[in-house]
Amino acid sequence: MSATLLASIAGLPSFLSFFFLAVLLLLLFARIYSWLTPHDEVTLIQANNPAAAVAFGGALIGFGLPLASAITHSISLADCAIWGAIALVIQSLTFVAVRLTIRRLPERITQGELAAGIFSACCSVTVGLINSASMTF
Repeated sequence: MSATLLASIAGLPSFLSFFFLAVLLLLLFARIYSWLTPHDEVTLIQANNPAAAVAFGGALIGFGLPLASAITHSISLADCAIWGAIALVIQSLTFVAVRLTIRRLPERITQGELAAGIFSACCSVTVGLINSASMTF
């Protein structure tokens, strides 16, 4: 094998470690987010509820942004896990804050009101961007 190929493959264990940590954190976030919401996102999405799909998709993107920043800027896998957990808490609290701000948000999403889903998604993405930019330590 050439030295270049061996050098490229040498980074594979680190890539896999960070990738699987990110997937684990993403699944954990999705589960916690689902616990925070009184509606079942997956069931609503399977029933073709666009508001639920937009809100949940926005929440996933909103979490993915700071998670990507944590991966980029961390000095170790443990450091990434810590900042990923911080992002998870902040993004989870974002839904709680939006729910307190918009009356009957979960019911409106359950009823398929796109305005509620879009607003929730936009708040998640906006906080995710701020969260991500704040992780440029």
